[in-house]
Amino acid sequence: MEQLGSISIGTSQSVACNLCGAREAQHLFTKKGYDLVRCTACELAYIANPPDAEGIAAIYTTAADYHDALLDPASEQFARQSEIADQHLRMMKIFRPQLSGLRVLDIGCSSGIFLAKARDAGMDAHGAELSPETANFARFHFDLPVHRGDWRDGDYADSSFDVVTLFDVIEHLPDPLSELQAIRRLLKPGGLLLQSTPDIDGLFPRASEPLAKRLDYWPHPEPPHHLFQFSETTLSAMVHKAGFAVEGARHTSMDLAYNFGTMESWKRSPKMLAYAALFAPVAIIGEWLGKGDWLYLAATPS
Repeated sequence: MEQLGSISIGTSQSVACNLCGAREAQHLFTKKGYDLVRCTACELAYIANPPDAEGIAAIYTTAADYHDALLDPASEQFARQSEIADQHLRMMKIFRPQLSGLRVLDIGCSSGIFLAKARDAGMDAHGAELSPETANFARFHFDLPVHRGDWRDGDYADSSFDVVTLFDVIEHLPDPLSELQAIRRLLKPGGLLLQSTPDIDGLFPRASEPLAKRLDYWPHPEPPHHLFQFSETTLSAMVHKAGFAVEGARHTSMDLAYNFGTMESWKRSPKMLAYAALFAPVAIIGEWLGKGDWLYLAATPS
């Protein structure tokens, strides 16, 4: 076993970098027993000791509290996700101003909130979702054509979509490069691949990283759900390697409560309150400067 240090991965389940294949990496942070490292060759950040396939599959069910609140239209999380879906549509319109008539596949569509709004905007909306509970909700509550399971089993024809979306999905995938390479066949010539993902190169993650080990607290990485932490540079490189040309990127910020908690959580954890007081202003300034911690990347098959 390799020794964990500044230039090598040191876990019993060490994995090669998904982007460049290198095995040398710098340790960044350990959270919930998972080691986040940064490839020294291409700077992609990833979990060096990820769960196995069975462990990953177990995460994405409501039995594990995954998106269970999104099955309740009266919940606060449902309302928040509705606002995020509006943001997704605004971002899409930057790259495809006329949405009406476009056929879209939302991979990882969860409970279908975005797809319902896409349909209302005149799009021919389709989805694929691994979680059986949220897929069923999308199918029966919103009456959407959602494939329950891996999109590869959805019998989608080559060159059959104008738009494919991966909203906060790419960071969850065990093999994102292969996924992007496979998705390419779904898009028509000139079609749009639109992704969103947390941005490790945002001002808040960059400013807070040096203190992460000292404080033993860094909300940006979220293992075991998030297996990768992308930046515009690394996601652009991966998209290019998968056979796409980048059309553009936009930066925004995650909801402050996601990173910094709420008044209720601050009462339970004074450390979280102190952390919020220190870094929440940095997160706000980051968005003003175009260095928010949430990235949208648009690409088209090359």
